Amino acid sequence: MAEVFLGIGSNIERERYIVAGLDAMRRLFGDFSHSSVYDGAAVGFEGQPFLNLVLCIETKLELADLAKALRTIELEHGRAVNATRYSARQLDIDILTYDDKVGVVAGVQLPRAEILYNAFVLQPLAEVAPNSIHPVAGKSYAQLWQEYDSSLQQLQRVEFEWRGRRF
Repeated sequence: MAEVFLGIGSNIERERYIVAGLDAMRRLFGDFSHSSVYDGAAVGFEGQPFLNLVLCIETKLELADLAKALRTIELEHGRAVNATRYSARQLDIDILTYDDKVGVVAGVQLPRAEILYNAFVLQPLAEVAPNSIHPVAGKSYAQLWQEYDSSLQQLQRVEFEWRGRRF
């Protein structure tokens, strides 16, 4: 089983699509651990703020199959096939890490570069896996978050409930 960290975000009907994403993750992977949900400004484009969180899943899927399954979930929930990277979206699911793999594997850059420079990824990752080590930086996510200049991107933790779970 591979340990995988996923970033989930939405800035269109945010609560609805975060719930839809979590439901899809439960169907596909069963139980998972998760961070709190954070509200933050769109990064890289002008748009409505996002809700973001990080999940830790375990899967038997190979990376290519996982990427395909996640893309299918995004498309099923309104993501345009030709959506650009910096655009509004109902549901965005990013593979942040897949075990300790490094480099471009099955078309996926690992670890995802934005872990190190986007608070909306690093803060929830440090929350859900504080002692896990970034496979390139060689530091724990808690240490990376402690060193991060949090004035660069403001996040606010928000109360969120899904299927009786409080985030």
